[in-house]
Amino acid sequence: MGLFERYLSVWVALCIITGVTLGSVLPAVFAAIASLEYAKVNLVVALLIWIMIYPMMIQVDFSSIKDVGKKPKGLILTLVINWLIKPFSMAALGWLFFKVLFVGWVDPQSASEYIAGMILLGVAPCTAMVFVWSQLTKGDANYTLVQVSINDVIMIFAFAPLTAFLLGVTDIQVPWETLVLAVVLYVLLPLLAGVITRAKLDKDNDHQKLNQFVQSLKPWSIVGLLATVVLLFGFQAETILAKPQIILLIAIPLLIQTYGIFAIAYFFALRLKLAHNIAAPACLIGTSNFFELAVAVAISLFGLHSGAALATVVGVLVEVPVMLSLVYFINRTKHWF
Repeated sequence: MGLFERYLSVWVALCIITGVTLGSVLPAVFAAIASLEYAKVNLVVALLIWIMIYPMMIQVDFSSIKDVGKKPKGLILTLVINWLIKPFSMAALGWLFFKVLFVGWVDPQSASEYIAGMILLGVAPCTAMVFVWSQLTKGDANYTLVQVSINDVIMIFAFAPLTAFLLGVTDIQVPWETLVLAVVLYVLLPLLAGVITRAKLDKDNDHQKLNQFVQSLKPWSIVGLLATVVLLFGFQAETILAKPQIILLIAIPLLIQTYGIFAIAYFFALRLKLAHNIAAPACLIGTSNFFELAVAVAISLFGLHSGAALATVVGVLVEVPVMLSLVYFINRTKHWF
């Protein structure tokens, strides 16, 4: 791992401080950036998210899907966690905390938006960072590729209807066309771009040109991530400074969800007697989130300054340190498998 990857938590923390500082000192600049949108899509944020996602999508090899029948237990575990448990547990926790436990601290409109942001995180299983988590736990790289590829295919078709259903259950109405546009813009098109790039660079199937290209894009992907964090916290600076306790209130159910989902997945990985290098990525895919997609959709649906956008940004805040703690735990418990 390079310097940036190794200390990613530090850079994210510095970008959060930078974003809040700049947002409070230069609100007009962030207001101007916020106004650069088309069809409810902020163009600057969309560009940065594409810079983040594209290098990771190149690594997704859909030809690996032919190996889906090999070692099916790990894949089944991932799919059950991602699509049958996690979205619904996230919606339930959001409702419990913001409609019941925290009702005295949060106004009804903001509460609904925070729940919406949590749901968007819950319906978007990890696509990009999971390759990093898998590497850190010495997971089976090829198997991780199969799992990510299958999840991406499902996401194209399931993200919009599942999101609309869960938002509807929690009494939040959203325009279908905006949801579909977000899926096309942030999932389908980056995937297609990745497939085309991979096909052109890896004609000989030796991965040499492909790996060189991905390595050359890595710094840009990190810049995209950090710049997005600065922008998002800059947009939310006024809210964060006025109500810093909101960050804590949102983080509590997100932390419970993350550790809870991991505990469920890890327990069943043990019961299924999965190999450690299969169990590790299988559990981490379901535990982490495709926060780039969640952030982009929250902004498109509810606006840059909404509670939904803030909730997804808090998801970014807790994602890296929490996932690193789980990586540590997985590596320490290798002897269980």
